[in-house]
Amino acid sequence: MGRRSATGPEGTTARPARARLWRIAELVPQAGTGPVLATIACDVLLGALPVVFVVSSSVMLGRLPDAVAAGTGSPQWSAVMSAFAVAAVAFTLQQLVAPCQGALGELVARRVDGRLFDRLVAVSLRGPGIGPLEDPRLLEHLAEARRELEFGADSPGKACAGLLHLLARGVQLACCVVIIGYCFSWPAGLGILVAVVALRHGLRRGLHRHMESWAALAGRRREERYLRDLATGAAAGKEIRVFGLAEWLRDRHREAALAWLMPAWAERRRLLLWPYLGYTAFGLVVTATVLAAVAAAGAGDTSLTGLALATQAVLAGIRLGEFYPESDMQTILGMNAHRALTAFERGAGRLSAGVPQRAPLSAEPPAEVPPAEAPPAAEPLASAPLRSIRFSGVSFAYPGRAQRVFDGLDLRIAAGKCTAIVGANGAGKTTLVKLLTRLYEPDEGLITVDDRPLAASPADAWRARVAVVFQDFNRYETGAFDNVGYGAVRHTGTATAREEIRAAAREAGVADALDALPDGFDTPLATHLTGGTDLSGGQWQRLALARALFRLRHGGGVLVLDEPTAGLDVRAEARFFEEFVREGVTTVLISHRFATVRHADHIVVLAGGRVSEEGSHDELLRGNGEYARLFRLQAYRFAAEPGPAPDHDDSPAPEPAPGPAPERPGART
Repeated sequence: MGRRSATGPEGTTARPARARLWRIAELVPQAGTGPVLATIACDVLLGALPVVFVVSSSVMLGRLPDAVAAGTGSPQWSAVMSAFAVAAVAFTLQQLVAPCQGALGELVARRVDGRLFDRLVAVSLRGPGIGPLEDPRLLEHLAEARRELEFGADSPGKACAGLLHLLARGVQLACCVVIIGYCFSWPAGLGILVAVVALRHGLRRGLHRHMESWAALAGRRREERYLRDLATGAAAGKEIRVFGLAEWLRDRHREAALAWLMPAWAERRRLLLWPYLGYTAFGLVVTATVLAAVAAAGAGDTSLTGLALATQAVLAGIRLGEFYPESDMQTILGMNAHRALTAFERGAGRLSAGVPQRAPLSAEPPAEVPPAEAPPAAEPLASAPLRSIRFSGVSFAYPGRAQRVFDGLDLRIAAGKCTAIVGANGAGKTTLVKLLTRLYEPDEGLITVDDRPLAASPADAWRARVAVVFQDFNRYETGAFDNVGYGAVRHTGTATAREEIRAAAREAGVADALDALPDGFDTPLATHLTGGTDLSGGQWQRLALARALFRLRHGGGVLVLDEPTAGLDVRAEARFFEEFVREGVTTVLISHRFATVRHADHIVVLAGGRVSEEGSHDELLRGNGEYARLFRLQAYRFAAEPGPAPDHDDSPAPEPAPGPAPERPGART
C-alpha cells in the first residue's frame, strides 16, 4: 500500500462502487475510438492467451504417454510437438502483448487526462473576473485537480485504462470457469467463481475502506506536511535558525508524523490484514475441495488430459482473486481529480451566475501547530553588547559566485544605539544581516562583539540575543499566540507567556486587531483552515515585529529590521521606523530609502562592497556626498508626487535638504 490519496473525505467515499465505475466508463470515449478499440483487443487477447497455454499444455501432457510408447517418429509424437508449439506460441505472444497493454493504457490515460486538463485551463480562464481563483473553497478543488492531473499516480486517465484492463482478467476467469465446468464439473467451476469473487470483493472493499480512513487523517497529515515543508524549505530557514527552532521543529515533526502513522497502521491491519485472512481461508477451502474432487475423479475414468486441464484451470482461476496492480488503485482513486474538477466547474459557474458558495469544502478539522516547549538551546551570552559590534576587513561571496558582496568591509555598530544601513539594491544590506545573524560566515575578516570574535561563541547562543524582522518574514499558518511565541519558543510554556505575548503585540500596535478576530489571538491566520482568517500586509508586518519584541523580552539584545516595510510608501515606512526604534537597544535598520532613516543615531552607506560614507544625518548632508545627493533626489521625488495625506502622522514628511534641487531630465538651464 504505497500510494496515498490526495483528497478529502468525499474523494473515495461518496459514490458506490458501481456508480464510480460507470462514471469512469463515461470518460473512456474521450481517449478516442482507435486507442480504446486497440486497448480492448489487446486486453481480450491477453486474457485468452493464458487459457490457450493451459489447454495446449494439458493436451501435450495427456498425449505424452502414448507418444513415449510409440517413439519419436510416430504420429503420436508429432501430436505432442504440435501441442507444445501451440503452448510456446501462446506463451511468447503473452510476453509480447503485455508491454503493448501497458503502452496502450498509457496512451488512453494521457488522452483522457489531456482532455480534462484542457477543461481545467478553460474553466480557469472563463469569465471576466477572477472570483473562482480567489475563493478558498474552489481553490482547494482547483489545486487538487491540477496536482492529480499533472503528477498523480492515479489520475482519471489511469482509471479509464484500469477499467479497460479489467477485461483481460474477466476473460481469463470466464474461460477458466468454462474449462472446469466442461472438463470436470459445473458446480466446481461455480465454486471457483464464487471464491474469486469473494476474494476480490474483500480485497477491494478493504482497499476502499482503507482509503476512507486515510482521507479521515488528512488534517493530521496536513500538519505533518506543513512542518516538513517548514523544516526543508529555504524561506523559513533563517528564522528557524535565528530563533532556535531547529530541535523543537524536529521533535514536533516526529510527533505530528506519528500522530497519523500510528492510527493509519492500525487501520490497515484492521481493514486489510485480518479480513483478508478470512477471505483467503475461504478461498483455500474451496480450492482444496475442488482439487480433492478432481483428484478423486482422476482415480476413475477421467483422462490424463482432462485431469491436467481441470487442475491448471483451478489454479489459474483462483489466482485471479489477487490484487490487480494495473487497475485496482487506479479505479478506486483515479476519479478524485475528476470530482475536484467538476466541483470547481460548478462552483465557478455559480459564482459567475452570482450564486454564493454555501457548502464547506471539507468537514476535516484544521491542522494547527500549537506551541510547544523546545529543547534547551546553547547557553546564551550574559548580556547585550556593551560597547559595539564590529566588522573588520570582512569579505564575502555567496557560494558558487565569483563576485564578492563585501570586499574588506569595516563597520562599527554602537551598542545601545540605532544604526541605519542604507544603499542601493544589491549593495549587500540583507547579506550584512545574514552575516550578523551567522546564517553565513565571512570568507575573510572578523566579526566581533565587544572585541570578542563572534565565531568563538556557539551560533545558537548568539542568535538567542538577536531579534530579526526579515523583509520576507514568515507567516505561520497558526494563531497569533504561536506566531509571536515562535520568537522565543522555549518560553511559551511558562505561566506568564500569554500575557507577555499580548504585551509584545501591544507594543507592536497589533493587539487590538488580533483581539477583534473571531477567536482573538487563537484564530488561525490562514483562510483555508476552518475558522481561519488573514491579516493585512501592515498587520502581518506588525505581528512579525511583535515576534521580535517577544525575543527581546527573553534575552535578545540586538534588534534587526531588514526592510520589513519595503512594500509601504515612504511616509508609512518613516512612521514605522520612528515608532519601533527602541531606546537602549542595539538596533540595525536596513533600508534602501535614505529619507526614512534620518533619525537614526548613526547612518552607514554601503557601496561597492564597503562603507562609502557614515555619520549622522546632518553630518552626511553637510558632507554633500552620495548620501546627500540620493537623499535630495528621493525627497524631491516624494514632494513632487501628490498622494493621500496620512491618517495619523505626527512626524513631518521627508523634506528636501538645503542645497540645489536635483535637475530633472530635459529641464532647461
